[in-house]
Amino acid sequence: MISLDEFEQIAKEELDLLPEYVLQDLDGGVLIDPAVYLHPKRLADDLYILGTYSFGSVFGKQIVLYYGSFMAVLGQADEERIRMQVRETLRHEFLHHLEFNAGLGWKGTLVEEDHERMLKYYLRHRAPEADG
Repeated sequence: MISLDEFEQIAKEELDLLPEYVLQDLDGGVLIDPAVYLHPKRLADDLYILGTYSFGSVFGKQIVLYYGSFMAVLGQADEERIRMQVRETLRHEFLHHLEFNAGLGWKGTLVEEDHERMLKYYLRHRAPEADG
């Protein structure tokens, strides 16, 4: 398990690899939250949210990475595996940011892709008697 400080350093290093333009209008920045964030629509305690992109009048547009969720999912993984997941999560959230800034709606965006992932999650958790 890596420490919160080590996680923050990895996130900073991965953020530094991204081109400057992706940060445009991200006025709330990228934050690290030590919390575990379970998905509010989960069917069991098995669906963690690793990162979020949000926008609003109070905090502006921001990305949050949840250290506790990363540790719940990858706590025993080596640093390289955690780094790869931080990279993937950061890029996913930045893509939400870019799509939002471009004024893209639902069709063909990550919002639609995330929705499809949730449908697959629900299908994996449906009761066995529903199959018959």
